[in-house]
Amino acid sequence: MTAFDFEVFFDGACPLCTREIALLQRLDRRERIRFTDIAAPGFDAGPVGVGWAQLMDRIHGRLPDGTLLEGVEVFRRLYQAVGFGPLVAATRLPGISHLLELAYRRFAKNRLRLTGRCVEGGCALHSRPGPDLRIAS
Repeated sequence: MTAFDFEVFFDGACPLCTREIALLQRLDRRERIRFTDIAAPGFDAGPVGVGWAQLMDRIHGRLPDGTLLEGVEVFRRLYQAVGFGPLVAATRLPGISHLLELAYRRFAKNRLRLTGRCVEGGCALHSRPGPDLRIAS
């Protein structure tokens, strides 16, 4: 396993998510981020310490000491790692921080629908092993 400053657990089956991850991979010239695709065959959530459904519910990240983070703080850590410190600092300002948290919660709740992975009756999630999981939309 290679050293990292921050590990991000992302949904590689999400078109919007993979675009942002691709951008971060290009910007991560010093290879400070470990990118872990939770949609990849063979991914095991067991060592992460939270279930796969929780990882799908909100973005998660992990510090080298094993500390798990989720939500907007994950994005802060990612963009800090690629050199956007001043921008990250602005996201911590009162008011801005609160708005970002609210916006992310709304996005996360509707992510599958917004990325075209819902049909009548629910949103399909791949699972390993077995059939697709469905969550109510």
